[in-house]
Order: sequence, then C-alpha cells, then structure tokens
Amino acid sequence: MATPSESTVVIVGTGVVGVVIAEQLLDAGISVLMLEAGPRVSRAEIVENYRNLPMAAKGNPIECYPSRKWAPHPEPAGAGKGYLQLSGSDSYAQSYVRYAGGSTWHWAGTCWRLTPDDMQLHTRYGVGRDWPFDYQTLEPYYVRAEYKLGICGPDEPALQWPPLRSKPYPMKALPFGPGESRFTEVVKTLGYHNIPCAQARNSGISYDERPACCANNNCVPVCPVGAKYDAATALSRLESKGAVIIDNAVVWRVETDSRNQVAAVHYYDQHKQTHRVGGKLFILACNGLETPKLLLMSADERNPNGLANSSDQVGRNMMDHPQITMTVTLQEPFWAGVGPVVNSGIMETSQGDFRAQHAGAYFRFNNFARNRFVTFGALKKGLVGQALDEEIRRMTACTADIVMAHEILPDPNNRLTLSDEKDWLGLPKPAIHYDVGDYVRRSAEQYSLPIARKIAEAMGATEVKFSTQFNQSKHIMGGTIMGNDAAHSVVDADCRAHDHANLFLPGGGAMPSTACGNSTLTMVALAFKASDAILQQLQEKAS
Repeated sequence: MATPSESTVVIVGTGVVGVVIAEQLLDAGISVLMLEAGPRVSRAEIVENYRNLPMAAKGNPIECYPSRKWAPHPEPAGAGKGYLQLSGSDSYAQSYVRYAGGSTWHWAGTCWRLTPDDMQLHTRYGVGRDWPFDYQTLEPYYVRAEYKLGICGPDEPALQWPPLRSKPYPMKALPFGPGESRFTEVVKTLGYHNIPCAQARNSGISYDERPACCANNNCVPVCPVGAKYDAATALSRLESKGAVIIDNAVVWRVETDSRNQVAAVHYYDQHKQTHRVGGKLFILACNGLETPKLLLMSADERNPNGLANSSDQVGRNMMDHPQITMTVTLQEPFWAGVGPVVNSGIMETSQGDFRAQHAGAYFRFNNFARNRFVTFGALKKGLVGQALDEEIRRMTACTADIVMAHEILPDPNNRLTLSDEKDWLGLPKPAIHYDVGDYVRRSAEQYSLPIARKIAEAMGATEVKFSTQFNQSKHIMGGTIMGNDAAHSVVDADCRAHDHANLFLPGGGAMPSTACGNSTLTMVALAFKASDAILQQLQEKAS
C-alpha cells in the first residue's frame, strides 16, 4: 500500500495526548494521519524483554525499551546513550520512550489533579505564572480525561484531591497494601493524611476492554496484563475508525507556507529516506522534549529562531518535579510491594501560603517490592546460604523508600537547545541546561526534609539515608509554555501556537505550573480542550 502524502489532520506522536485527540477527530468524521518516530511493538515483547533483563538492570524502567538507531531515546546503553546533552547545576535526566504508544507504556498510572491555587501561583503568591483560565474551566476536561483513561479513585470527598468534582471516578479506589496501611497510620499521628491516589488502573472490574489489576507490582516498567492504561492499547481502535498510523517515521522538519501557516511535515523512515506529508491542520504531540526540539530544527526564513518562537520561549521553562528519596531501615516489617507501585500520597503538604517563599512537596510511600533493591546490599555483606536468604527477607520487609516530589517554577534559563552532536540520522541531539533553583532548594532545606525526618522517626527508623541530589520524576513540562500574551508564551489557552493558526502543541510542554502531582492527567485534560478548539476551527473553515 502506498504511503499517504496528505491528510486533513496530521498528528506527530502516538502517545496519550496524540491518541486522545485523534479519537475525538475520528469520531467527528475528520481524517487523521499519525506519525510515530519509533517502532510498534506488542506487550508480549516488552514483557519478555523485562523477564530477560539481568537483576541489576530491572530497576531502570527504560532497559526493556531499547531504542532504535533512527529514533533514540535516553537510555544507559545502546543507541540512546548520551542522547541528552546535559549541563547546569542539576541534571535534567529524563526517561521516555519513542515507541508507538509513548511513555504511558512505563508510567505508574498516577493521576492527581491540579488545585485552583496551583493554577494561580502569581496571583496568590507572587511567584511563577498563572494559567490563562481557572480550575472551573479545566474541571470538565479533567472528568473527560478520567473517563477516557479509566481512573479508579475514592468516593469520599475527604479522600479526593482536590474534592472539587462534578462527577465520581469511573471506578472505586484500590485497597492499600500492608506498607501503605502502616504508613497511613503513622503519618496520621503527625497530623498528615495519606490518601488514595487516582490512577489509570482497573480496580476489580474490566474497563475499556482492559482486565482488572492483578496486583503484580510490575506497573513500572510494564503492566503485563494491560490493566493499566497505555496509549498503545488504543492504536488498533483508532485504525478501525480510519486512522492511518505510520511508525518508524522521524519527523525532522515542519514546513510553513507564504502565510506562515504549516503546510507539511517531513519525516525520515528507518532507511534514511525522506517523505513529505501535507495537511490542513497539524498537531505536534511528541512530548515535552521532542516537540520543542522539532520546532527549533524547523527554523526557516520566516521563523529564523524556530517555529512558534517569536517569543523566544520555545525550549525554555523546562520543568519537572525535582525529587529526593529517603530510604529507611525499620524496626518492624512494613512489607512494601503489594498492589500498584504508587497507590497513595500526602498532598496537603503541597499547599499553603509558604509557596510565596518556597515550593510545596508531595510525599509518597514507594510501594515497589523491595527484594530487587536490597539483594545486592545483602550480597555485599558476604552472606551465603540460609543467612543470605534471611537477610534478603529481613531487608525486603524492613526497608522502605519515601519520595518527596517538589513543584518548580518556570525559569527561562532552564532551556533546551540544539546540540552540535548528531544522532544516526544526522539530526541534532537535545541539549538541556537546568537548575532546580532556590525556590526548590529552600523547600528541601526548610520544609520537606524536616517533615521527612519526623516521618522516619515516627516509622521507627533505625537508619535514614537521603539521595544526594535532586532526581527527575520524568514529568516533562514547560518547553512550549501557555499564556495569553504572545510575547511571553508559545501557545494560547487551547494549545494553539500564537504564530501559526493551524498548529497545535498540546501536552505537558504547555503547562505554566507544575504543582507537585504527576502531570499526565492534566496533559490529557489539555488534549480534550485542544480537541474541542480544533474541531471548532475545522468546522468554521468548512462553513
């Protein structure tokens, strides 16, 4: 079959944002062509990759997603080694995959909403940026996102975050495992509330043709049964509705016409052959790194600094949730590892007037089974036989990780640019300069670490260790930031590029603030909002 050379709508990227928008358009009778840089693989292949990994590699979720040489993504070895060129006082070390289905393959499924305060940081606290609309505008899109992804969550308002909902969750919350239950009891004595997190995982029932969660604790790097939402499960459904999906298609240039509208995209296939696809409307939903990279690579005479970049904000304001991990050794067993890897959290610590001075933080009990983390520590003690077995069992039961994830402010100096280094196709690698900033550092010093130490003491910790640097949560935000003022932002309130009326850049890159919770649910809500604007724009053009 000949490769199509045009479509009404062209979507670059087959992750959750691109998939959600594609389905809305297909249901409205709009033709859609999707381009994916990486391969299309089966769940069985990923599961088998994971099973065959050596124990030392199983802690890195990216190891079972080896990148192809034409579509590298960050990884410790192989084609993606050294793909991100990093500088600055903190490392913007990210994990994502360039596979059909995107990074929801290996996400934890966590789906916190923003709060009204999170969306008005500048108005309320004099820091950061405000969103160009309020929580009530976003709320119905959150509901649509929750029902599309299949979210389970608590019915009781006191356990919801935030308890500002127009509709209940599609499914009941999952029960806590023993470690989370103990942690919940302990932090309550300190006045904190560890509540169930909303998550894109089937709790006891089938939803969207996905089975119920079987609590195998393998959500990261892959759900072997498909109980957790991932965008890959939607691709066949989109094709049945008429979508054309081309994998191994690395878009390297976005072409504009004399009116400075997008006319086409150009992509390389895995044989380094180039192709052109024209259309009426274009959506770049690569992710928060690959989208700004593509915009910068597409500089032309009309847009010398890159597309959508008259504000010079493309690639700037790179954000994530800088995290510190506290590892505790405990007197009594807690037994992490029963149920999903992330099932709860303390969110109230992310809110407060202190945000005028320092960041909020979200605390979570990491419910990853501990055996793979403690085995090498036990081996280093020189134990063998029954003594080794008993030590692994003891440490699996009596150690735990508590993660503190912080919000961060948009800073134009935290910037993605194009490296002089090239990948296999001859395309520039992304270079990212990054510093979490004093707003985050003050939070750790004055706020989150003191709280963590109190929690450790209350848990009965006999040993406490903190990670020595801020690590990334792999929640990529800010590189195509949203705002009403075209002079200081890249996209408008509907994720439409200020500079090009037929170009949309939805997803985490548009988010003006991060709050402390995972970003995917907000990304999907923005996808629904953009979908409505895209449909209206196409209908107006046709009338």
